[in-house]
Amino acid sequence: MKSPLLQVEHLSVDFRTANGLFHAVKDISFTIDKGEVLAIIGESGSGKSVTASAILGLLDMPPAIISSGDIRFRGKDLLAMAPAERRAIAGRDISVVFQDPLLHLNPVFPVGWQIAEVCRIHGSSRAEADRRAVELLGRVGISNPEKRQSQYPHEFSGGQRQRIMIAMSIAMKPALLIADEPTTALDVTVQAQILDLIRDIQAETGTSILMITHDLGVAADIADHVLVMRRGEMVESGSIREVLLEPKQQYTRDLIAAGEMKSGPSRKPAEVILEVSNVSLQYGEAKIVHDLTLTLHKGEIMCIVGESGSGKSTLARSILRLMSPAKGQIKFHGTDITRLDKEGIRRYQRAVQAVFQDPYSSLNPRMKVMDVIVEPWTIQKDVLPRHLWRERAGTLLESVGLDLKALDKFPGEFSGGQRQRIAIARALTMSSEIIVCDEAVSALDLTVQAQVIALLRDLRDRLNVALIFICHDLNLVRSFADNVMVMQGGRVVEQGPAAAVFDAPQHPYTQRLLAASPLADPIAASR
Repeated sequence: MKSPLLQVEHLSVDFRTANGLFHAVKDISFTIDKGEVLAIIGESGSGKSVTASAILGLLDMPPAIISSGDIRFRGKDLLAMAPAERRAIAGRDISVVFQDPLLHLNPVFPVGWQIAEVCRIHGSSRAEADRRAVELLGRVGISNPEKRQSQYPHEFSGGQRQRIMIAMSIAMKPALLIADEPTTALDVTVQAQILDLIRDIQAETGTSILMITHDLGVAADIADHVLVMRRGEMVESGSIREVLLEPKQQYTRDLIAAGEMKSGPSRKPAEVILEVSNVSLQYGEAKIVHDLTLTLHKGEIMCIVGESGSGKSTLARSILRLMSPAKGQIKFHGTDITRLDKEGIRRYQRAVQAVFQDPYSSLNPRMKVMDVIVEPWTIQKDVLPRHLWRERAGTLLESVGLDLKALDKFPGEFSGGQRQRIAIARALTMSSEIIVCDEAVSALDLTVQAQVIALLRDLRDRLNVALIFICHDLNLVRSFADNVMVMQGGRVVEQGPAAAVFDAPQHPYTQRLLAASPLADPIAASR
């Protein structure tokens, strides 16, 4: 029998901390054969990326310690290799595509130079490396590669930058490609294109792939086998069909359930609180939003969906009074918000709050959670007497599923999902009528997304607060939207009740968004 291309046996990785050893990976084993795609699935902190870093030799040791196990590539023990031998394998025989290409592409060098550098390091002449860089840019779908190879990373979109990263990773025709969350931050249509590209390259070259992801839909779309991890441990493994159709462990069943979306419940019409009428928005001479109209009722969940650049966040900025319409009106309880006096602005700022996309940057890392939550009361001084602040802040934290101990901690002591709960608690400090959630769950794991969405739905039901929920993934909002607006290129292409939009989409763009959203269904993925 042939030995596997990659064999990981009883791998354990620990980290030294001030509080002792943290066990990041605990005794996991798996193999990858030639031409096989293995997906490792799990939430943040499950040990997925630590496992990939151990294979790539990218762990900082110390503080990391590989306390047990073997990693064999083509039968050779990677952990026993001399550093020079290990470096020769990296990039040539084993390569990697990271999650955020903007962080991993050097901003001061043209993209063609960076691709060619991989070839030069492994022995290619300068002329041969430059030719190969142009060839690879064309292969991954960058138009006019001869011209664009001299451009810099910031001149490309997120999807294009990820294509450039893939070009770098396949420059030396590696036997194993490790893709660490390569589609997490991308629109669903761009994500589908990147997965198609990876699949095509794998079929052409026979490259084996280790796909690191928290999304079962991505795994179902591309993988042959799957390994489910939680808190450093291997929960379940097997073929993609076995694991997704007949999961043996409750955690796997919970992951699958988190990805299953159903149409939101219908609600009776209520009072209109926000009217956006024929609004156009622009930056300088560039018009971003064209003649947009929407109506929001008290207690309604309105989801605005579209790809990056469709105008969703620009619309949110105008509703939050962070920019003024070039044309049209935005009325709150019948009053144009651009004509409010000073007192009217204060009342509007109380009524309309925001939860932003990245809980890692939207919370001040130097402020304790108590200070983060009470900050709006320091500005709106007549809302609540100071001696009641701590009690009320604790009540708000409990309403979003956190305990009182969190008040005295810093944001850095919490996970992404917990930080977003803190951001939601802060948005509730003013007894808001409307909360604008701008991509508020797109950076979170699938199960955490489900928890935050369930929390928002519960808050709506208990407090009758209206939500404007902005995202790029239709399937993500299927479970709780009342109404959906689909935007493309600054225009509304479709809107209506959630059930109608999901069950019978009329516009080709809406149909394309739905088709591009990966589902945790191996049967559908294989069609």
